[in-house]
Amino acid sequence: MASVTKDTIIGEILDLDQSTAPFFLEMGMHCLGCPSARGETLEQACAVHGVSADELVEKINAHLAGK
Repeated sequence: MASVTKDTIIGEILDLDQSTAPFFLEMGMHCLGCPSARGETLEQACAVHGVSADELVEKINAHLAGK
């Protein structure tokens, strides 16, 4: 399975595995279907929502590796 970086686009992550959606919802990103949200990088989304991009990358990659 592919690995996620801070530069990965949110839409690409969701297309790769929809079960990652709760990670974004937990950080307050509730507009996962809107085009602007899907077009942001993980780092951009984290900056807007005050979340550590490094921690989220680690959580998502651990989730993907466990599948």
